[in-house]
Amino acid sequence: MTSNETDRATLAALVADPTSALDSPDAAVRRLAVAAAVARPELRLRIIDLLRNDPAPIVRRECAETLGLAAVDDPVPLAAALGDADPTVREAAVTALGELEVASLVPTLAVLALEDPDNLVREAAVAALGAIGDPAAVPTLLDLISSGPPQVRRRCVAALTVFEGSEVEAALRSAAADRNPMVREAAEMVVGREIE
Repeated sequence: MTSNETDRATLAALVADPTSALDSPDAAVRRLAVAAAVARPELRLRIIDLLRNDPAPIVRRECAETLGLAAVDDPVPLAAALGDADPTVREAAVTALGELEVASLVPTLAVLALEDPDNLVREAAVAALGAIGDPAAVPTLLDLISSGPPQVRRRCVAALTVFEGSEVEAALRSAAADRNPMVREAAEMVVGREIE
């Protein structure tokens, strides 16, 4: 058997039953096992345990992504991952919570959008606030569209399009004159559609 054939056989076995690979000493294998477990509800508790305790950020991130894709009913493990030391894990947890439309976490996501030290986490939080669509997010989004870093301001444009109101419209029009070209371009597309 060639090396490629061995790799394919190993991968096929992992996809067929990722259970034992979740305990692998190799973080890359554990990550693949977590991804393979997305359609295996009987492994959900194990994935949650890995999200909380695995030493490798790539595994914890995959756990958050998998729980979001699996549309879990209980957002508590993902909410706990918002405090993870690794920003990639926080970003994945934020994204998953947005996909799950967990409105009860809008205040927490708003704080992350405003204060997280990592701009990718802030962007993900803004996107999640837009995906959830709870009007309680509007003040945070209005604040960030004028004062956040450029990539956060750009995300605010898209997030605000799900809301209505004169303040939202004014903020989007103002963003169409933003000093940053990517923010300006995103807002011009939205404002242009509204005018036509």
